[in-house]
This record gives sequence, structure tokens and C-alpha cells, in this order.
Amino acid sequence: MIIAGSLLYNCSRRNFLSSFLLFPLLKRQVQLSKSAPFVIAFPRRCYYHSTTTTTTTTHNTTKTSQPKTKITGTIATSEMVLTVKATIASFGGKLFKLSHPSTSTGTDMAVNLYLPPQALKSSSQKVPVLIYLSGLTCTPENCSEKGFFQHGASKRGLAVVYPDTSPRGLNLPGEKDSWDFGEGAGFYVDATQEPFAKGYKMDTYITKELPSVLFGPDSEFGKYLDAERVSITGHSMGGHGALSLYLKNPGLYKSVSAFAPIANPCECAWGKKAFGGYLGEENKEQWKKHDATELIKGEKWRGNKDARVLVDVGTGDNFYKQGQLLPENFEKAVKEAGVEGVTVRYQEDYDHSYYFMASFSDDHIDHAAKYLGLL
Repeated sequence: MIIAGSLLYNCSRRNFLSSFLLFPLLKRQVQLSKSAPFVIAFPRRCYYHSTTTTTTTTHNTTKTSQPKTKITGTIATSEMVLTVKATIASFGGKLFKLSHPSTSTGTDMAVNLYLPPQALKSSSQKVPVLIYLSGLTCTPENCSEKGFFQHGASKRGLAVVYPDTSPRGLNLPGEKDSWDFGEGAGFYVDATQEPFAKGYKMDTYITKELPSVLFGPDSEFGKYLDAERVSITGHSMGGHGALSLYLKNPGLYKSVSAFAPIANPCECAWGKKAFGGYLGEENKEQWKKHDATELIKGEKWRGNKDARVLVDVGTGDNFYKQGQLLPENFEKAVKEAGVEGVTVRYQEDYDHSYYFMASFSDDHIDHAAKYLGLL
């Protein structure tokens, strides 16, 4: 079904400023301008007219042709159905808003996928993939709209996958009691404590199920995506997820980067709350298996000379100041373990927001591109 129409959007300054879509134009204007610096003013209300095409397509829905996708690991073989809810042009490529039923979580899971123009021009050569893990409360929409990743990805020929941050719709007791635990805050672990053990299996979902759904031979998008060239990145809780999944699974990803990650969750309030609720208050040794600062000290990484890790933290980040991120603990562990190839940068005055991420997203795209064979 295709719905096309002209829609009038009533936007505040916050919408326009946080979209970051003007960045390339402003950069170009600065390069061309030979006059004095100029100021950009955003009126209180901004009206614009656009034509939006939304496509809803369910793939593999007929009983006679519905393929079976075998998922390796701890989850069972199941029939996977990808639904394309929207297709949006972005930097010469296409952003697909998708959903699929998940055997890991027992719910439908939303995921956005950006295919760069290089993938759409030729399906004979697959493009590498960068998985982006979002932070607390976020959905696949946040970064794909405001993180500015498609800009660099389109230049390098890199696909970007934006998964959700937790199951949604399980309606478990306590699931929606706070913003930093439960729905929207899955912390990229497989919960062992009830009631969350029922569906909060975000480790399995990210590392096993989602790749099978997207890269598998029966996937609508498998012909575009190179399952052998995958890197991972993330922000805040997602930075923790990216670092921990990378360090727990050497070889699964070609590189990792993180914006303002929760780098030592065993020692901060957010991490203690999440790990206590998902893994059990008494299981402190289990916590360490999901903590980047603890993992980098382990036998798998001790003495490694090519870790391929990039971390950016803003010095104006209030969560950094409050001790929620603890990148200094991660740096200390790296040094003590004799690990090389880890870069931690402190960006003066930047906060925890998408303004910070958009400012350095091209750097993180290039970090991934280097180890994916694009640079």
C-alpha cells in the first residue's frame, strides 16, 4: 500500500536545530564566503511543505512462499517476516523503517536500516555494515533522524542498522516504572531474573537474531549487506552495549566506537540498577561479564596490540560529571592490561546530546570504514 500526500508540518526551533540537515549546506557556505562571519537565525515557528511517501510492505507473507530462516545460537528456527513501514530518501540512499516478529523477545521489534547509494546502484557488490546501539529511552528513530550518520555513511558506502533498545509491549510488572530500567532500557544483556527473563534478551537479539533476519539468504536486504564485514558503535547505554558486545565476542565485529559510553556499569548508579534488576543483585561476578572495563582486563584482550576502539566523551556532559560514564576507569584498565589500539578523546564543552554526536559522527563512520576495508 502506498500513501502519498502533501503534509504541512508545524516545527519549533528545537526540531529544526536538532535535525542537523543544514550542516553540509552551512559548511559549504562557510567555504565559499569571503566576507565576514554570518549568523543563522531560526524563527520561533518554522513551516515547511513536503511530499512524503510511506510504503508498507510485508515480505514473505504468503503460506506457499514463506521462507524459514534458521537462526544460530540459543534461539530456535522460526519464520521471519520483515515489514517495511516506510522508505525515506537520505543523502542519496534510502532509510527503511522495518519491523519483524522476534523469537528472542517474544514481541515485534522495530529496526531502521540505511542503505547508501553505492548499495542501491549495484547489488552485485555487497556493502559493509555498521550497527548503531541507542541509549536510554531511545527508539530506532532518534539517531537515524538526528545523529547525522547517513551523511558519512553515504560517502563511504556503508550501511547503518539502528535496532531498538528493548522489547516493547510485554507489559511486565515494573517494566515502565522508571526511564532508566525496563522498556527502552534493555542494557544489551540477556536477563536472568524474573519477570524480565521472559523477553529481555537483547544480547542474543543483537548478536544472533537480528543479523540472521537482515543478512540471511531469505532476507529482502541480504543481497545488499556483507555479513562478513560488520562493525558496531553506540551512544551512552548503547556505547556500553557496543563496547561490551565487541569485547565479549572477539572477531564478531571488525571494530567498535562509542559516544559517551557507560564504560564501567558495575560502578555507576545506572549500571547497578540495570544489572541488579536483570542479572540479580547477588550475582556481581555475572555483572563483570557485561562491563567493558572488566572485559578489557580479561585473558581475551590482555596484551592485545590492535584493539580498534574509539571513544568520545564530552567534558560538558552532566552524566560524565555525575560519574555515570567513568571513561577514566576504562582507560586505566586498558593501560594496566597492556592493550593498544584504544583511543579515548575528551571533547571540550560537548554534552550528552545529539549535537555532540552529530559533530563527530563522521569520525566514527571513518573509524569503522577503515577496518571494513573502505579506506
